[in-house]
Amino acid sequence: MSAGTTTSVRLVDCGKTFPDGTKALEPTSIEIAGGETVVLLGPSGCGKTTMLRIIAGLEQPDDGGAVLFNDDDVTAVPIEKRNVGMVFQSYALFPNMSVADNIAYGLRVRKHDGAQVRTRVDEMMEMMDIADLGARSIDQLSGGQRQRVALARAIAVQPRILLLDEPLTALDALLRERLRVEIDGLLRGLGITAVYVTHDQSEALALGDRIFVMSNGQIAQTGTPREIYHAPANAFVADFVGTVNRLIGTVRKSGVDLGGRPVRIDGVSAPAGTEVELLFRPEDADIVSLKEADFSGKVQTSFFLGSRTRLVLTAANGQPVIIDSSGRESFAIDQEIGVRIRPEGVRIE
Repeated sequence: MSAGTTTSVRLVDCGKTFPDGTKALEPTSIEIAGGETVVLLGPSGCGKTTMLRIIAGLEQPDDGGAVLFNDDDVTAVPIEKRNVGMVFQSYALFPNMSVADNIAYGLRVRKHDGAQVRTRVDEMMEMMDIADLGARSIDQLSGGQRQRVALARAIAVQPRILLLDEPLTALDALLRERLRVEIDGLLRGLGITAVYVTHDQSEALALGDRIFVMSNGQIAQTGTPREIYHAPANAFVADFVGTVNRLIGTVRKSGVDLGGRPVRIDGVSAPAGTEVELLFRPEDADIVSLKEADFSGKVQTSFFLGSRTRLVLTAANGQPVIIDSSGRESFAIDQEIGVRIRPEGVRIE
């Protein structure tokens, strides 16, 4: 599928209210470029799956909402006529069919002739590295193999849009990591427009060209993975995407006082004496000597994570702080260490 034939998606004022009055999605407008992979990221109940189902045609938006593929209004078009591919968390494979027949199902529904079906199924099984599994039944497959079959079935029909609803949740951590890499390569190789739903921040950061972080039926922030991680728009995004520290400090003429030397931070407009909250990631702080530190803290817990050691500190004012250091360093419980924050990594609330 070449870039010239990719399909863009546009939602215009799409909200969703269920018959019992539950507001699953506030009126939302978004644009997804042809060939782009967008991740809908958020906690359970935030509206991300509802948005995906509206794009698919499994749910109708509230009155006034519209769904467009390129310039075609498909709001009233049922899912079977939208030519979308869907991959579910549960795989939704047919247990009474072989692997090859599962992959061929959509092609046969679309009345492709036998030779075309066989050729396409062979291509898909080769692409997914399951070429030797065609005759097996679904209950003879591992979780990773089933997920590959589900992907092959969704892609076989050459959909305009590929929709993936938490497709890796049921897999163990090591297999999730491997399939995440494979899905990323697959989507970029196909150049297909894809919408991927997850609550896993690592998946979102790894797979998305852009991420829509959702909360309470609304989009809290849209941006590239780097923008979402390094420049969160608000406290919810900062807390949900990665680990973030929150330290209360006092504004001084020379910077923000955290109990050591004042931290110089651009953009602090509050008058001297005002308390502000500093948000920063664990990797945006360095361990330094006590006399060079912005503040000090005592080690409460130390986790060795291979490439790094994660420290949980209690600052002198009692606030908890999480810091990452080299995996080759070791620390004792109650050891006092100095911490310097990198000004470029700080957000002021």
